[in-house]
Amino acid sequence: MKPILLQGHERSITQIKYNREGDLLFTVAKDPIVNVWYSVNGERLGTYMGHTGAVWCVDADWDTKHVLTGSADNSCRLWDCETGKQLALLKTNSAVRTCGFDFGGNIIMFSTDKQMGYQCFVSFFDLRDPSQIDNNEPYMKIPCNDSKITSAVWGPLGECIIAGHEGGELNQYSAKSGEVLVNVKEHSRQINDIQLSRDMTMFVTASKDNTAKLFDSTTLEHQKTFRTERPVNSAALSPNYDHVLPLGL
Repeated sequence: MKPILLQGHERSITQIKYNREGDLLFTVAKDPIVNVWYSVNGERLGTYMGHTGAVWCVDADWDTKHVLTGSADNSCRLWDCETGKQLALLKTNSAVRTCGFDFGGNIIMFSTDKQMGYQCFVSFFDLRDPSQIDNNEPYMKIPCNDSKITSAVWGPLGECIIAGHEGGELNQYSAKSGEVLVNVKEHSRQINDIQLSRDMTMFVTASKDNTAKLFDSTTLEHQKTFRTERPVNSAALSPNYDHVLPLGL
């Protein structure tokens, strides 16, 4: 297997994400650039320009029509995947640390940092209701009073959110009520990234404790640990092969 080196950022990578088909790879970094690449040969397909600060997170919907990004410029932005046009701008009081589309691509969620006197929240918007986007008013917000959320993804069928925290905890939140359904702690330090497998039965975490770990999406049961020599910034599960891609700092 020949490795491919992607060079498209001026600062360190913050997240990498495959689309569902596995033919595209999205990368974001501590610069304002959002890149999309052909995964088969590493050719850069395009760039989404608009953010003015570090971009912490990226996600693509089920059919790769839309891309969602969250940034330290206190915004979450929705893009047309093919044209690169910005479709929506959601402004926040603090940096957007995580973001993602639900199973059907109709609902988005993102979490904000606990900083500048503002609390950490997870916000939910229904893209089928334009008034929520126009008024910048989510239909539900989950407050996180303790350890702030540093990574999060939608669980199977959009019924819950799986969130990683600054202290190494994993929480499963109900997408209907916001209550904590499951809580585990397998990491000793901050969880930098969480990404699901193609069938959503498993997910991989990346942590500052120099490990990436594999978990069951429903029970949060720990399955396997991948150890590295440095903190792991991001990790991804290939939709096409039995590959785990951990990315160190």
